[in-house]
Amino acid sequence: MINILLSGGSGTRLWPLSRTKLPKQFVRLFDNQSLFQKTLDRNAPLCHTTLVVTNSEQYFLALDQLEEQRSVSTRHTQHSKFLLEPVGRNTAPAIALACMTLDDDDIVFVTTSDHLVKDQSAYENAVNKAKNLAEQGYLVTFGIQPTHPETGFGYIEASGNDVKSFKEKPDLATAQIYLEQNNDRHSGLDPESEADKTTYLWNSGMFCFKVGTFLTELQKYSPEIHQACSDAIKTTGHCEERSDVAISQTIRIPFDAMQQIPEDSIDYAVMEKSDKVKVIPCDMGWSDLGSFDALYDETKTNEQPNAVLLRGQNAQQPISIDSQNNLIVARDRQIALIDVHGLMIVDTSDAILISQKGSSQKVKNVVAEIKKCKPELAEIHRIAHRPWGTYEVLVDTEGYKVKRIVVKPNGRLSLQKHYHRNEHWIVVSGTAKVTVDSETKLLRPNESTYIKMGQIHRLENDGKIDLVMIEVQVGEYTGEDDIVRIEDIYSRN
Repeated sequence: MINILLSGGSGTRLWPLSRTKLPKQFVRLFDNQSLFQKTLDRNAPLCHTTLVVTNSEQYFLALDQLEEQRSVSTRHTQHSKFLLEPVGRNTAPAIALACMTLDDDDIVFVTTSDHLVKDQSAYENAVNKAKNLAEQGYLVTFGIQPTHPETGFGYIEASGNDVKSFKEKPDLATAQIYLEQNNDRHSGLDPESEADKTTYLWNSGMFCFKVGTFLTELQKYSPEIHQACSDAIKTTGHCEERSDVAISQTIRIPFDAMQQIPEDSIDYAVMEKSDKVKVIPCDMGWSDLGSFDALYDETKTNEQPNAVLLRGQNAQQPISIDSQNNLIVARDRQIALIDVHGLMIVDTSDAILISQKGSSQKVKNVVAEIKKCKPELAEIHRIAHRPWGTYEVLVDTEGYKVKRIVVKPNGRLSLQKHYHRNEHWIVVSGTAKVTVDSETKLLRPNESTYIKMGQIHRLENDGKIDLVMIEVQVGEYTGEDDIVRIEDIYSRN
């Protein structure tokens, strides 16, 4: 079985933990692992291949975390592929494009990369049931037994494995009715026979089917999407080989071809129209972690008055005096609470979110305001991940900016120039290969160089250890968009 792992996302619902360039699936939330890595581990016993569908901006972030997980986990699948979308067109095109790179008889297990599952045994049992139905030619979805009236999920009206209907995200009153009807069934008050009893399940967004079955149904019910995806796949040419990692294929969809694909979800495009749909009801300790309220539920223990999530090696345990039922996401700053209840406090290096519990769905409204006044806070953290390594902004003020730059072995920044700033580079550890115009030289610890505004330059690490350096930018404008890339080995614009 092949895992099609959907890994896009804009990073708004868990801001400021997640950002556009570091959405929630890549944030290390539990056991110093990201949800992306936990999904890789969870699916490893079930699938021999992982096909990650993501965008070009997050490709190297996913690649780094996949390589890290492979190095520390013996469970992880040994074969992985990537399909890169230059722009998102929702789940139906993403899944269709992935399927069109596979054989018709392949069985695929489609999952997102940002969910949490706590009961691995129940999970594997549900997937194996779905696989059996998929082999019979069905499109199988997974319905989660609701634990509370939830307005953030769509619902599946089911009778056993039969799907009676798909329900839109309900209002609270309707969600309560769904839960009451489920409770009536389990309490024996429902007069219907067992085979005909209806259950309302959360729509998990996971699917299992044969490639050929899905593509046939997609062509039948959404022919425009099928044709546009087929045309797009034909433009990709040969898959890009990467010899430095154990990943064999990277398939890039051209921007113009992707733009021609209609945008739609798999539910609207196929699942709600097909007569070949089955559902697996399951209770596997599932959460989509779609809000800080959900994060509170997954973090809170009966032994502690508050839910505390410590992030980073130097994270400080909060001080709490007569304060209960709060979510505290802490870093290296000391957080102290006195006589407060039902708050969510999320601390990052460049932003703090404080909210009442139950109001975390409004975080998207905060992000909308942030984009107006300080858009970089919605885009990126102070520590930014790049294909070649990371940089951390230490000081950012009028007239200058200071960064700590870490370049991985064999990492190479783009050949570039700037129109609005000069740069000073000081090597802290490792050896830097520096190109400025036509001159190339090596810099070792405590050595430095100066790059004038407009000079073409590049930084490389040909060594076997990380290159760590301090960069001081001086100029009237030091924004990240003051980069003119002349050449880039990572195919960035």
